[in-house]
Amino acid sequence: MRDQRYDVLFEPVKIGPLTAKNRFYQVPHCNGGGYRDPSAAAAMRGIKAEGGWGVIFTEQCEMHQTSEITPFIELRLWEDKDIPALRKMSEAMKTHGALAGIQLAYSGVNGPNFYTREVPLAPTALPIRTFTNDPVSARALTTKEISDLRRWFVNAAKRSKSAGFDLICLYGAHGFGIFQHFLSRATNQRSDEYGGSLENRSRFVREVVGDIRDAVGDTMGITLRVSLDETIGDLGFSNAEVRDFIEMNRDLPDLWDLAHGTWEDCSGTSRFKEEAAQAELVKGIRELSSKPVVGVGRFTSPDVMVKQIRTGVLDLIGCARPSIADPFLPKKVEEGRIENIRECIGCNICVTGDMTMSISRCTQNPTFMEEWRKGWHPEVMNAKGASSNVLVVGAGPAGLEAAWALARRGYDVAIAEASGELGGRVVRECRLPGLSAWGRVRDYREYQLKQRGNVEIYLESALSADQVLEFGFENVAIATGAKWRRDGVARQHVVAMPIADGAKVYTPDDLMAGDVPSGKVIVFDDDHYYMGGVLAELAASKGADVTIITPSAYVSDWMRNSLDQGFVHARLAELGVEIVLNRGVTEIGAGSVTSNCVYTGRTQVHECDAVVMVASQMPDDMLYRDLLAREADWTDAGIRSVKMFGDAEAPGPIAWATYAGHRYARELDGPDRGDALPFRREVTELSAD
Repeated sequence: MRDQRYDVLFEPVKIGPLTAKNRFYQVPHCNGGGYRDPSAAAAMRGIKAEGGWGVIFTEQCEMHQTSEITPFIELRLWEDKDIPALRKMSEAMKTHGALAGIQLAYSGVNGPNFYTREVPLAPTALPIRTFTNDPVSARALTTKEISDLRRWFVNAAKRSKSAGFDLICLYGAHGFGIFQHFLSRATNQRSDEYGGSLENRSRFVREVVGDIRDAVGDTMGITLRVSLDETIGDLGFSNAEVRDFIEMNRDLPDLWDLAHGTWEDCSGTSRFKEEAAQAELVKGIRELSSKPVVGVGRFTSPDVMVKQIRTGVLDLIGCARPSIADPFLPKKVEEGRIENIRECIGCNICVTGDMTMSISRCTQNPTFMEEWRKGWHPEVMNAKGASSNVLVVGAGPAGLEAAWALARRGYDVAIAEASGELGGRVVRECRLPGLSAWGRVRDYREYQLKQRGNVEIYLESALSADQVLEFGFENVAIATGAKWRRDGVARQHVVAMPIADGAKVYTPDDLMAGDVPSGKVIVFDDDHYYMGGVLAELAASKGADVTIITPSAYVSDWMRNSLDQGFVHARLAELGVEIVLNRGVTEIGAGSVTSNCVYTGRTQVHECDAVVMVASQMPDDMLYRDLLAREADWTDAGIRSVKMFGDAEAPGPIAWATYAGHRYARELDGPDRGDALPFRREVTELSAD
């Protein structure tokens, strides 16, 4: 059934006393659920087991109360009470023969302990290094406390075994784990037997691995996740020293799990990181140890995966984001259905769920984290309801996802798209600098829809309410998208800002249509996601003298949640874009812009030839409103329902649109739930005391 060139991906791999059934290895990844939503997280991992992954790991699991990262929501294994929730997860992971792994994390200098109020402990006394610059410091561990920490890891390992896990990952990467803190000179400035030389800095991890192996190693595999390069030169744990460490401890763990030094570098978006971006840092490490090696790189292509194995770079293919976008990736390769893989687009919307302490989303896979909450399966739709057909108006991400999901349910679907191509905003946005991978949102759905006999597509078919009423469709789905505003209404301005006659004001829609201003251009970004930064890059790359003004303290502020805000700032600085922070725009003149300090209100005039207004979007809901005005005519026209969703209802990121389209398709012809919650949730049980 599968192409023989992919056979190598399905070879078993020995990990300590256990054997993975294939080389598909879901590395630890967060999901916004953690201890708050254990059943949702368990069901999500169980779907990956069904999808064919050979190894499936939890997210990081805080293994002791003296190190936790509130407000972020991860797993916890502080006491025996935590075991049942984790056992539910391990059992789900193992339902189809996968090995279940748990990542034990002690955050050290990254754990502010806002919940437990314990004093943070680390190799060296330093300020806590977190995303939010928490005003807390860690105290240096005494040698007695290092002994205690070793015992805590053993206790956590024993609880992990009781919870049914096969593998333990000791977290020492991304700057987050205590093992990296001991290994790196930047965070280990000790002068005792745990500091100084690499051999001394390696002592703690050697001791912990030995302790755990003595306690559970006859039945569990021990993996060590280490950073490939902290990218701070000799001060930190460099790639050269990583290689020395692995060669020095070649047989220490049962598997080496290799990841870049920072989370931003390791999980960079497709705008800044290509597939297999870490290959050069990994190359040659496999030769330093007799133990298998797993690495990551947003692997979406089976051919790239095979190359990693054949060239001896990796033994197992580590995936986090690709396993979210398509939990059935291994099974689709195995069954020869490569064209049906939903490829990760590298937008990092999944990461934003963890960063915002909310349930994670996926642009490509709207069922992610809804497997338990709503009973959504990524490959199986609910049965068709009482009606027979649906007219989907608009073929952007919401309309395409709705049409694809409806067709799988068994409805006859007609898609009416006003333009000459499918994709809506995705078509325009994927042509912007660095966003080409986003076109996969359209490509996957367009291909799938064209394979279906119950789908008809009509391009250049703008419809009026009269035409919709004439067609006789039972259900009308309005997904007509949105347009960017030119008047500045967004967060700073709730009504239109003063704009002089003769002022040259462009919107993102203008630039995406090819009308890029020249000369001295000011980009006003009151949207704070990717659009302002990417349009500043576009204009600068075309030769414009660009200044970007934003009321935020960061350019493309919300992209801190997707880990690439720093890359955006650096890219714009490299292109010579002037970045003006903490200033809004009060008015636009013919040849100038007046900005104001968001704190003092003091104004400043900036000369310019044109302004790019990245403010907010206006829903294109005219057709929906016209149909609502004709509701009395629906019955005669045979219409049972009219529903608007996606950007046409409330503009947001693309992931919001695909989710809205999928939800519409799932719920069509469903029961009226009234005031009941549309999803399941778990509620903490009150203590009897």
